[in-house]
Amino acid sequence: MTSDTDCPAGYASPPCFAQELEPAIPGYAPADRQQARDVGRWRKAERARLIALRLATSPGERRSTAEAAGAALDAVVQTCPGMVVSLYWPFRGELDLREWMAGVIDRGVRVALPVVVAKAHPLIFRQWRPGCRMERGVWNIPAPADGEVLTPDVVLAPLVGFDPDGYRLGYGGGFFDRTLAALSPQPRAIGVGQAVAAIPTIYPQPYDIPMDAIVTEAGVVRVRVDG
Repeated sequence: MTSDTDCPAGYASPPCFAQELEPAIPGYAPADRQQARDVGRWRKAERARLIALRLATSPGERRSTAEAAGAALDAVVQTCPGMVVSLYWPFRGELDLREWMAGVIDRGVRVALPVVVAKAHPLIFRQWRPGCRMERGVWNIPAPADGEVLTPDVVLAPLVGFDPDGYRLGYGGGFFDRTLAALSPQPRAIGVGQAVAAIPTIYPQPYDIPMDAIVTEAGVVRVRVDG
């Protein structure tokens, strides 16, 4: 299958949900090849547009937006001591939730960051604490060098775009869809981004996994209802 990714050497940013999976992965039905190519081209263009839009905002505006999104997260993520929440290290204008990360650690939550271990393999999640030893990973994004490997109860994923059905436009590499499909028990998946990232549809394909909730500075935009 032709990937819609523009990531180097087949890799994606560790924190980012991807949009293309290989059809041989169990549990995913391959999309029509021409349709996949068309969707891939559209997503690449839309991804570039939305990233440019968020990079055009000032650092101050991004900071206030991140603070508002953090307050919205407090309403949707009911933290309790011992639970594991996976976040991300901010990249290319993504909302910087590091202050929120430190705050939930003070409440007894264990925070983890995703780490790429190999191409076409699920991510692992290493525990993060302020001041822990970090190393540069894919795209030079810092990740814990030797923290404990944890299984998250909640995954907070940065988004490039999102639609009303909770589908998330990511960077296009494949790691997070594989990871969500493989994790047991299944974590709660929450996309985080700016309200301007809303689009009518991402043209979801069989391998796309909808978020359980989308959170922006405007609040909880969409919550998945099973059944």
